[in-house]
Amino acid sequence: MAASAYPERAIRLVVGFPAGGSSDAIARIVQPTVEQQLGQTLVIENRPGAGGVIAIGMVAKAPPDGYLIGLGGAAGLGVSLGVQENTGYDPRKDLAPVTGLASVPFILAASNSLRGKTLRDIVAMAKQPNQLAIGHGGNGTLMHLTTEMLNQMADTRLELVPYRGMAPVVTDLIGGHMSLGVIDPPSAIAAIEGGLITPIAVSSAHRYQRLPNIPTFAEQGVPGFEATGWFGIVAPAGTPADAIARINAAFVKALKDPAIVERIRALGSDPLPMAPDEFARFIENEVQKWGTVVAKAGKK
Repeated sequence: MAASAYPERAIRLVVGFPAGGSSDAIARIVQPTVEQQLGQTLVIENRPGAGGVIAIGMVAKAPPDGYLIGLGGAAGLGVSLGVQENTGYDPRKDLAPVTGLASVPFILAASNSLRGKTLRDIVAMAKQPNQLAIGHGGNGTLMHLTTEMLNQMADTRLELVPYRGMAPVVTDLIGGHMSLGVIDPPSAIAAIEGGLITPIAVSSAHRYQRLPNIPTFAEQGVPGFEATGWFGIVAPAGTPADAIARINAAFVKALKDPAIVERIRALGSDPLPMAPDEFARFIENEVQKWGTVVAKAGKK
């Protein structure tokens, strides 16, 4: 395939999450610029399920010709497979990283009825078992692993409670049915800004610009604590390097456009443009980091 010939027809982008979600919204924000850069239509196709694994499985089994690519998150790209069933593909062998797309921190939030209002308060209460429960977005998700990492790094005994997504966690925090939750900004912003729940800490290494008054975990006595959710673009392994380079350049161009950056940040996320080799290293680092957390938690 000559570099000048690609792409000769529309490219399918299989999104592993429902239409209307934050990752789908970001894909549609960058779509016009990507199409302009490639000179072809980018057809977005939602195939939600299993934390993005279904969509990425399609990509892993697709012909490596550059005409089917996928948008997936940590679960689909192999980061948290230690707590999932067999996906039917090997992310390291069957996928070619293209670029990061966006990242988002998690927020530790509390019911307004909880007497502890700082992370130090909560850690002190959670040193004993059966004192506090914490909800997360589902087993195998990065929210789940973030709660595991908190127990490990802060030496707490929080009881982990899985939910089907983050919206129900927020609902139970508002109602006082759950003491704590690890949730993402898109799910929590309205409740936080409305004073319905209490934000305690942000999981990224630096404060989150949308909620600058919330301190990080590290600032509150858990040094080195860092966890973020993220999405990226992948192609089937064996896709020609020139095709990957063209796709990467188109997405990176979009993700660095100031107007697009502003729209993505308005959704509660940050753009994550990367070169293909940089994204591959990022994924591998995440695999190693969370694999250690899973191993310590006794899940493999």
